Amino acid sequence: MNAPALQDVSWIITDGRAGMLNQARGLAEALGLPVEIKTVRPRAPWTYLPVTLWPKPFAALGADSARFVAPWPKTAIGCGWRSIPFMLAIKRASEGRTFTIQLQHPRIDPKHFDLVVPPEHDGLAGANVVSMLGSPNGVTRAKLEDAKARWASTFATLAKPRVAVLIGGASKSYRFDEADALRLATQLKDLAAQGFGVMATTSRRTGDAQTRIIRDTLAATSAFVWDGEGENPYFGLLALADVILVTAESTNMVVEAAATGKPVYIVVIPGGDAKFERLHASLRERGIARTFTGKIEHWTYEPLHETERVARLIRHKLGLPSPVTPA
Repeated sequence: MNAPALQDVSWIITDGRAGMLNQARGLAEALGLPVEIKTVRPRAPWTYLPVTLWPKPFAALGADSARFVAPWPKTAIGCGWRSIPFMLAIKRASEGRTFTIQLQHPRIDPKHFDLVVPPEHDGLAGANVVSMLGSPNGVTRAKLEDAKARWASTFATLAKPRVAVLIGGASKSYRFDEADALRLATQLKDLAAQGFGVMATTSRRTGDAQTRIIRDTLAATSAFVWDGEGENPYFGLLALADVILVTAESTNMVVEAAATGKPVYIVVIPGGDAKFERLHASLRERGIARTFTGKIEHWTYEPLHETERVARLIRHKLGLPSPVTPA
């Protein structure tokens, strides 16, 4: 019997959450294959079972999930535990031909995948484990140049030097309440008063009350705070900033900032754990990041291109040429 044919495409498999989707898409784009996004929303009672024991994962998908049929992809990239049963099912259905890549610590034996790509701060090791500082992302020189041209007119009148502020919020490890939002907003107001051009964007984790405090505190300054309407100028902020501030709870945002080569300040908020401490320590040791204390300095370092490093390794394993688009 002939082995099933593969299509030259990378499937991205996540539950649709932006942080996980962006990680998987960043690595998939770096591989240089066409990308197809597969969002999975499995139903109970399957979700109560260990991820390796789902008898028919594709039958567990809800009506709002992607469909999985042959031809199977050359690579499948999963992120998050909900992706795992489907990654394993694709491996079986393709008779082992699809190269499976699981991001983050899968919490099961890495042997179930062709490659596991966790952050260094997870401390996972193994023969088929390639750790990276932080997480995969889609920040490239070409994208930053495009964003710079696209958003230049929006921020043309904003003072220089410009400070981009990437504001997350509460997470499993961190707190970000109204007092924390006011503390950060007051620091940003002081920067604006010193003549810095402040450009801030919040996220879904920030919280409505916290977002309102930040906007109200900065309303009388020249600072830009994205109002949540229309396209998020996130890449524009990365491209046009001279310095970047990032709240401490986000691995994705801090490594995306580090990919620009611009000074990165970590904004301390209450909470944290050993993993985040290791990540932040690694960024400080490499001369990428410093702790924000209210003052702004400038320094240089080599931009962090961990995504491309891992992508090169995978392309070599698969015999793929380098992508035409420059990093």
